[in-house]
Amino acid sequence: MRLPLFSVDDVIQRALAEDITYLDTTTDYLIEEDERGDAYLLSKADGVLCGLPVAMRVFQFLDPYFSYQANKTDGEPIKKGERIASLCGHTRALLKGERTALNLLQHMSGIATATAQAVALVEGTKATIVDTRKTLPGLRSLQKYAVTVGGGRNHRYNLSDGAMLKDNHIDAAGGITPAIEKLRGKVGHMVNIEVETRNLDEVKEALKAKADIIMLDNMDCDTMRQAVALAAGRAVLEASGGITAATLRAVAETGVDIISIGALTHSVQAFDISMKYGA
Repeated sequence: MRLPLFSVDDVIQRALAEDITYLDTTTDYLIEEDERGDAYLLSKADGVLCGLPVAMRVFQFLDPYFSYQANKTDGEPIKKGERIASLCGHTRALLKGERTALNLLQHMSGIATATAQAVALVEGTKATIVDTRKTLPGLRSLQKYAVTVGGGRNHRYNLSDGAMLKDNHIDAAGGITPAIEKLRGKVGHMVNIEVETRNLDEVKEALKAKADIIMLDNMDCDTMRQAVALAAGRAVLEASGGITAATLRAVAETGVDIISIGALTHSVQAFDISMKYGA
């Protein structure tokens, strides 16, 4: 997956406007306007790099003469102590853009690193690691891109991408079967229908109603194994809810097709990267 930079310009501009109203009191009084300098980005942990072009775009907004030399590209592993990129530009722009650039780079690299760790834990099983819509407002495109950089895949991007019957939809429609039947009569032929289920009886009903995808919500591994046997390939099975690194492998070994993890985006730990002034 590639991330067109024009799609993130509004995020960067909002972030810069939030951080700089009209003046950087420290930098603008300390540094002469025409002064130029160098800096570099330093990895302070082991992980997967993600978001370097986005971070560099921050400096490009502040300085049309900014340039950089990347030593690593998105998706590559990085080690503690490695230089990720060398930067060159007006010193004011480097200092003003540092925090915004690092906020984006650290967050996206944290997601990519966490996703790569999850993917490694399920290696050898049929399970695919995917994200959810539990993203930070305004950052969905960056976060979902970071998941793919880490080796995962994306769940639906937004509510228009597919039909997903959650518990409240089902309750409002009067049950799984009437909900699916009503949707089938209205959606286009390209739209898949996913149904959230909480127990095996609901799995059986979803299968009978010919759901395309069945979410096994907060089920234990034994129940998920029974659901896999019941489905026998008639629907894609997605495990979701409270899955951690400690339980991920066991969930994958139940035979489910997809494991969705909201924590990849909504509560991931930022990856430690710093910017150092000087060559």
